[in-house]
Amino acid sequence: MEIWQLFGGLIITLIIASSIGYGLKFKVGFSTPHAVIDNLNARINAWWIMILIIFAAAALGFYGVIGLFFVISFMALREFLSLLYIRRGDHLALAACFYVILPLQYFLVAIDWFSMFTIFIPVYGFLFLPILSALLGDTAHFLDRSTKVQWALMISVFCISHIPAILTLDIEGFEEKKLLLMIFLILVVQSSDVLQYVWGKLFGKHKIAPKLSPSKTVEGFVGGVVSASVLGGLLYWLTPFNPVQAVLMSLLICLMGFLGGLVMSAMKRSMGVKDWGNMISGHGGMLDRMDSLCFAAPIFFHVVRYYWA
Repeated sequence: MEIWQLFGGLIITLIIASSIGYGLKFKVGFSTPHAVIDNLNARINAWWIMILIIFAAAALGFYGVIGLFFVISFMALREFLSLLYIRRGDHLALAACFYVILPLQYFLVAIDWFSMFTIFIPVYGFLFLPILSALLGDTAHFLDRSTKVQWALMISVFCISHIPAILTLDIEGFEEKKLLLMIFLILVVQSSDVLQYVWGKLFGKHKIAPKLSPSKTVEGFVGGVVSASVLGGLLYWLTPFNPVQAVLMSLLICLMGFLGGLVMSAMKRSMGVKDWGNMISGHGGMLDRMDSLCFAAPIFFHVVRYYWA
């Protein structure tokens, strides 16, 4: 019942946000480009898609959520690998990424084999992928190629798989509400991204990392993280946390999301691209939407498991 109340509240919030965005665009003229308003409306539209997909998967239950994030990881992995310098000697390793490691990681999550899904990629994947490349005998830029494929797998599959893994946590008294906890993570981290953008546009003057992400400012970072942490405190009823714990947990995942965004920006800059892809209008690719969650999700999962499960 609570999840559908949350869904209804989010829909009402998005209707209000869409109305505001529509009104702002009407004021400047629909045929007149406006970078800030157009970007804001694109973000709102992306939220519509994201919320509807998440709740559609939620309606299908545990395996529906697993399937949704399996597809997200597949698309994210494809985006990442499409930007890499690939040689014939990488083909066996790439095939293993898509057809062995990716499905096995989600299978391990689905059967709740905690000790294996938390080490499968960073231990076995990291060891065997270079072996597969070495077997084909291509030594040109071998270390560079192997490292990038390993990190593509780490970010796109390992980190993202920790989001549905929240549903496997055994939290006393919270057995039927774990989906709400997963939604809490997504809402807080994604809200932090949006609020950092809004605060940055309204008050941003001092760039926080101009070489990595020129649009990020100190004012946007502080305003967005604090606002999202307060929002997390207000949403404590979605979690096993009390209000103070919810604020602190929100602060932690917002900070990790921000730092993760900087790391992902550094990766893009090193590859000479602005976006990971062009799948989502106004937001680039799948990884452009998931970059903050990639770093926040594993930390959130393990902190909750250690203290509450």
